[in-house]
This record gives sequence, C-alpha cells and structure tokens, in this order.
Amino acid sequence: MSIAQRAMGNRAFSLVYEKAWRPIFTRGFSLGGSSTADYDRALRAYLARPGDRRVLDIACGPGNYSRDAASGLTDEGRYVGLDFSAAMLAQASRDNRGERIAFVRGDAHRLPFADDTFDTVLCLAALYLIPDPLPVLDEMMRVCAPGGEIIVFTSARASVAALPGADLAAGLIGLRIFGRDELLSRLSALGADHREQTITGVGQYVHARKPKE
Repeated sequence: MSIAQRAMGNRAFSLVYEKAWRPIFTRGFSLGGSSTADYDRALRAYLARPGDRRVLDIACGPGNYSRDAASGLTDEGRYVGLDFSAAMLAQASRDNRGERIAFVRGDAHRLPFADDTFDTVLCLAALYLIPDPLPVLDEMMRVCAPGGEIIVFTSARASVAALPGADLAAGLIGLRIFGRDELLSRLSALGADHREQTITGVGQYVHARKPKE
C-alpha cells in the first residue's frame, strides 16, 4: 500500500483533508496559479444546477463535492458517494447530511450498482491514487445511463509533470501521472462521445457522455 493510500485510510487525515491539505494540493496542480481552482468553482456551480438526476461520486473522500452535487437535485434526484476508506466515509457522513445524500463503501473496480443507473458519474481528484485505474473508467461507463455524463479530474503529463523523472517521483508516494491522451483514448474505446479535456497545469478535467440508445 502506498503512502497516499495509507493516508486516505487514516481518520486523523480525513479530518484535515478537505479544509487544509486538499486546497493546497489543488493549487499545486496549477503550479501555484489559479486555473484549477477557477475550473473547480465552475464545476461546483455546474453540479449544483437544478435537476432530477442520479449522481454517483466515486472515491468521494470526506464529501468534498457532496453538498454541491446534491443541492440542486429535484424530484427523485439522489446523490451517492462511494469510497473504499471507512475513515473518509465516516467524515463524509458527519459533514454532509440530507435526505437526498447517501454514502456507500465499495471498490471502484467493481461498483455495486446495476448498468445504466446514474445520470452523472464523477471521479474527482482520486483516479491517480487508485491502483489499476483504467478499469475504473470501464465501470463508470457501465453504470452511467445512456445520455448521461462522466466527469473526471486527475493528473496529466503536462508542464513539469512531463519532465524526465516525474513519473518516478510521483510513483514513490503512490501517485500516477496520466498521459494527455490516455483517458480520452480509453473513453473513446468505450464508446463515449462529446469528449472534452481541459489541462490546468499538471491536472486535467475530462467530460464525456454515454451515447443515447
């Protein structure tokens, strides 16, 4: 188990992750700039738009996006946060209460949901921590409903992360740096359309849709 994975399972770390460590880490993706934080604010506003949606947040951690994703839900809309870490889920449950919010412990490689269940499937600031991460995209597509969307924020081999030795340095603490076309190619092979990518420093936002039947 990597240093990063051990940290995610630590109760003390889950208490400071959202308010201290994660904001600093997010700014780091922009190499000290604001592009990642700016995109993150826009994404939160997008997730909070009104609508009858079923939302799955994979590797939700302590619920960083739970309130945003649940705040605009209407009718039968529901938000489900899934994480493998019991410590993170306990913190998420304490900080994010609501009749439309639920948390589930599970493995992102084998999501405990039926095909075509969710309208929005998220994996934000987590895919680079997950061992064998590309099959997680397969599962995201499987549980995404036709016409639904997949949104990912993760690392990108760009800027300083493209320099020699960057992959080795990241690997020492359990982080993976994804190639610029790696996620887009996988999603394309899975049949996703409307694939969009935004690079922010050494990070990338990817937005894709599952074709309608």
